[in-house]
Amino acid sequence: MSYAFGPLWVELAVLAVAGLIFAADLFMGDKRGLGALAAMGLLGVLVASFFVDLPGLALADTYIADASSLYFKRVLLLAGALGCIGSVDFVDRVFPARQGEHYLLLLFSLSGMLLLTGAQDLVLWVVGFELAGLPLALMAAMRKDKRGAEAGLKLFLAGAASTAVTLYGVSFLWGSSGGSEFAGLASTAVTPLFALGVLLVLGGVGFKIGAVPFHLWVADTYEGAPAPAVAFMSVAPKIAVVASLARLLGTGLAGHSAIWSTPLLALAVITLLVGNITAVTQQDSRRLLALSGVGHMGLMLLALVVGGTEAVAALMFYALAYVVTNMGAFFTVGLVAERRGGLLRDFDGLIHSSPSLAVALLIFLFSLGGIPFLIGFWGKLVLFWAAWLGGYGGVVLLGVILSVLALFYYLRLARAMFIQPSTEPTEVPVGWPSLVAIGLCVALTVGLGLVPGPFIEAALEAAATLTP
Repeated sequence: MSYAFGPLWVELAVLAVAGLIFAADLFMGDKRGLGALAAMGLLGVLVASFFVDLPGLALADTYIADASSLYFKRVLLLAGALGCIGSVDFVDRVFPARQGEHYLLLLFSLSGMLLLTGAQDLVLWVVGFELAGLPLALMAAMRKDKRGAEAGLKLFLAGAASTAVTLYGVSFLWGSSGGSEFAGLASTAVTPLFALGVLLVLGGVGFKIGAVPFHLWVADTYEGAPAPAVAFMSVAPKIAVVASLARLLGTGLAGHSAIWSTPLLALAVITLLVGNITAVTQQDSRRLLALSGVGHMGLMLLALVVGGTEAVAALMFYALAYVVTNMGAFFTVGLVAERRGGLLRDFDGLIHSSPSLAVALLIFLFSLGGIPFLIGFWGKLVLFWAAWLGGYGGVVLLGVILSVLALFYYLRLARAMFIQPSTEPTEVPVGWPSLVAIGLCVALTVGLGLVPGPFIEAALEAAATLTP
């Protein structure tokens, strides 16, 4: 067994950044610099990950650092850095005395997500879930008003239900296999108890990622939680959970696909359908993006069902596309919602008062809708192509139809910004940290859309370690 800590260097580096933020919070007079300090620390770890590679086993072989975990870690570090930069203006204005708490919660949650990417043991898996999830509930309730309390409570209750169901399933898997290692599950004989454990684990994970019918908390939480927290929690925990699920299904349960493939396919299809159809009727921009995110989750689940190197690589690249696009959209919508309101009509004529925000949001909406040649287009294309090659042509056709439907509700928001007459001539103020965060998201959405090849190839190389 390996007890070395080298493979955990990314997680330890993030905890070191958290320690730095804690110390700085005690002694810095201007708390506004905490967000920039946290972002620079995470970007430093991200850059270092391209030069330092310490693969191997850790924590008594319950954790593995390999190419796939490193890929997902880089995506999560990017999400964390963007989340810190995009939080500066908001937390300085809304809770200036508690800025350190916000960034520490984000960093602790991020460390749990990073742990999930390499977990290959059911116990460490659950620990990673809790470390990632509990700080998010506190972040959602940071703004001490009725909506913030409701958002935090619903996220906490969803997390508690997820943990209960997941642990119940884990107990069945452990009892059937005699251990908690993913590798031990592969050689376990299929029994009704084992099959029930697999299904319960999938149900518990469904709460975490907001899959239908476990998604009812999503829209209310995203509407009531602080905007920067929503931008982070709308992508990062989903990516971490999907990464861990890809390892569980691709290693421990790869030989038992007869148990989980059909239920997971049904979960993917109904999530894809309900997410996109319910988003059509939304009048609040944050709820619209929340439910569209449910639809995107359906596509990621489809990639897990298809399996194989190409599908997992498509999932990895889609995760990158989703992070930069969805976070940018939530940053922009959050700025407008804080100043004007979050209803679609509050965006009327935004192009006249805040043209840079309107153009940026249009780019994000087009990318989420799959318009060429932004990164979201390539993300959907490679995922649909992998599913088509895997024999899921009918689901691909449904996904294409629902992508067209998604364009309809994304364009409702675009119509308000560019066609409707202005109801509020005052410009939406944008501080430089928010400008940097949105600008980076725009640059990555457009830049990676123009040059997607190297990132798709990197995803293919990394996915080989997750597929049998």
